[in-house]
Amino acid sequence: MNQNEFVLLIAPFKDKVFRLAKRLLVSTEEAEDATQEVLVKLWGRKEGWSEYNNMEAFAMTMTKNYCLDQLKSKRAGNLKIVHNNYTGREPSLDKKVEDVDSLKWVEKIIKNLPEQQRLIIQLRDIEQYEFKEIAVIVGMNETAIRVALSRARKTIRESMTNTHNYGIR
Repeated sequence: MNQNEFVLLIAPFKDKVFRLAKRLLVSTEEAEDATQEVLVKLWGRKEGWSEYNNMEAFAMTMTKNYCLDQLKSKRAGNLKIVHNNYTGREPSLDKKVEDVDSLKWVEKIIKNLPEQQRLIIQLRDIEQYEFKEIAVIVGMNETAIRVALSRARKTIRESMTNTHNYGIR
């Protein structure tokens, strides 16, 4: 396989790899480095590509593992989880301020979720992966993923309710 064929093969999911890396590592530079590292590793394994049924799921799994390794390294103290992909449709200024505030609270809550729940929230609610695909990426069965996702959403919902009902926590 030549380089052009490789580029065509990874093009459909390259941005997803970057977004997952950005979600886990926060820093754009770290996410770019992670994306590049994963793509280099994929290129290095080009001889064995026929073994993989779903190259995208394989790349996402590699990205998850690489980012988690980075988070466990000594640089982990400098990294945090952030989500910057929010866009609106020209609501009023007070609605914009309220939405930004709510988004910051959700980001803060997601940051404090267990690592596994953070990853599942990213893959399901932000990247829109199906449960079957998430199961392949994280190496869990679909029932366990549904339970973890439900618990994560419940934690977010309860925290947001408490914040809105009682003010700053």
